[in-house]
Amino acid sequence: MTAPVSAPVACDDPGVYRTLLESTKAIPWRIDWATMRFTYIGPQIEALLGWSPASWQTVHDWADRIHVDDREKTVNFCVAQSQAGADHEADYRALRPDGDVVWIRDVVHVLRRQDGSVEALVGFMFDITERKQAEDKILQLQRELEVLSYRDSLTGVANRRMFDTLYPVEWAKARATGAPLSVLMVDIDYFKQYNDHYGHMQGDECLREVAAALDAGASRTRDLCARLGGEEFVLLLPATDAESARTVAERCRKLLAQKKLPHARSGVGRLVTVSIGAGTIVPGFKDDPAVFLDRIDRRLYQAKSAGRDQVCDTET
Repeated sequence: MTAPVSAPVACDDPGVYRTLLESTKAIPWRIDWATMRFTYIGPQIEALLGWSPASWQTVHDWADRIHVDDREKTVNFCVAQSQAGADHEADYRALRPDGDVVWIRDVVHVLRRQDGSVEALVGFMFDITERKQAEDKILQLQRELEVLSYRDSLTGVANRRMFDTLYPVEWAKARATGAPLSVLMVDIDYFKQYNDHYGHMQGDECLREVAAALDAGASRTRDLCARLGGEEFVLLLPATDAESARTVAERCRKLLAQKKLPHARSGVGRLVTVSIGAGTIVPGFKDDPAVFLDRIDRRLYQAKSAGRDQVCDTET
């Protein structure tokens, strides 16, 4: 015969509950609503944050021990929620006496009297430092992956995805402000012959050197140098008129010439050179960004057809 299961025995000894609370990693606390003073805080607080339980007197002690970057938003949020009588949670960095920080999750419950008025706030502080560090690491990795996804792995400059993302943004800005927008299309002259003669490893190094010269030529913060693919690059130059765009193109050619990269199979000399198609526009509502790029691409091929190693910024 199976013995009957006994019902749990109720315990009215406050000491038992206190022992249970103080044996957990969570730190219990209680604040009297009328006085805004701590009436209890678990002794675990000293091991975690370094402050003795006796030093937690009022809500000001709590606020002063929140990191300055988190203090205002955390205090404002918790005060607003408490005044509304709403249970809530808040994550923030708490300060230790030595200046180190600990990530805390405060879970707050509002205690009410029978008439509905607020009697006290009670809650638990949890150490979530390891979780936050793991989350920060994940976010950092995500940011690094995002950066990598917009960077050409071979040359280190932006890739086509970055150009395709920024081009419509800069086009819209130019249209809204009436500022000129310039684009340079760049192609390495006789690059197939370069690869055939020097090999693909040296060809990759050539691409890196050309990319570095172009990137240095487009030197302003908003300027973008991107590799479109193969030996073709593009420079996106916001707030740049036609004369300035021409100056950038010639500066890029000069920087590349200074590298003196040998090219024994070039049809225009014995060094690596580039051909450049250039265009400038103040976009109107009827202008098409794709048509503008096609126009510059045609100028690039005009530069190549005219003998390479030159800039073409007009159509014939």
